[in-house]
Amino acid sequence: MSSSFSVRRGRSIALMIGVLAVALVIMAIAGAAWAMRVSPMVSELTTTGAGSAARIEVGNVGSVALPFETRITRMDIDANGNVTETDADDDFLVFPPQGLVPVNGRQVVRVQWVGDPKIETSHAYYLWVRQLPVATDPTATPESGGAVSVQVLYTMKALIVVAPPGAEPKVEVVSVTPALVSPPAPEIDPTLTNGQAAPPPPAEPGIEIVVSNTGKRYALMSGATWIVEGTDTAGQPFRREYDSGEISKTVGVGYLAPGGGKRTFKLPTGTALDPAKPVTLKFGR
Repeated sequence: MSSSFSVRRGRSIALMIGVLAVALVIMAIAGAAWAMRVSPMVSELTTTGAGSAARIEVGNVGSVALPFETRITRMDIDANGNVTETDADDDFLVFPPQGLVPVNGRQVVRVQWVGDPKIETSHAYYLWVRQLPVATDPTATPESGGAVSVQVLYTMKALIVVAPPGAEPKVEVVSVTPALVSPPAPEIDPTLTNGQAAPPPPAEPGIEIVVSNTGKRYALMSGATWIVEGTDTAGQPFRREYDSGEISKTVGVGYLAPGGGKRTFKLPTGTALDPAKPVTLKFGR
């Protein structure tokens, strides 16, 4: 079973901004007001020419100067959606790698691809922008515990995708199988549950989907409408259409790596489908 799949570049970027290009905010206790902005949260580069560089802006909308440093990691996602990051600073020239942004000021960071100009498939990276702690009371001493007083430290991760010219995704549906699926567990502060993880929601009727991408460019599965058709256990025809918003809530952005990358997604249907009858999945716009 197969189905072609593509998402227009602009729509892909918008979805990645909302989901895959996450911003991590690391909170601590203390005293001064801090705020950092990074823009754009997603950059798409080519391997050569003018398109091989990005300009990332770090803004300071806080009330004190903002020191920061950068690093780059390569991002890989396995079939179950687990993310692995590895250091990849050697693939890029970043200038400046560190900076100090004044109040209401901005610092442009130039990110230039210097890796292999002949990569076969697109690669995904994160540019980390990490706020550094600084002494906010120059008269304090380390013994007094006041030399460094930071209320909030921000670490933001902007997504950078490098793709060879003309690369396109080629997505195929490998299998669609009726199954009981569990919705994503709610995120609950562990301090409210004595350190215990929140119990998973009860399983409900759904389907398990395996897709692969043999193209040379990544695909974002949440960038399309999913249309599921089959037969329920009462013998009645079943059809349900999921828009990109519903898919995002269930599977996230659905990043699918190129070059034979596979992902397994679980999608609730609300109705039990007959496993003895064919179930199809199509993608629309």
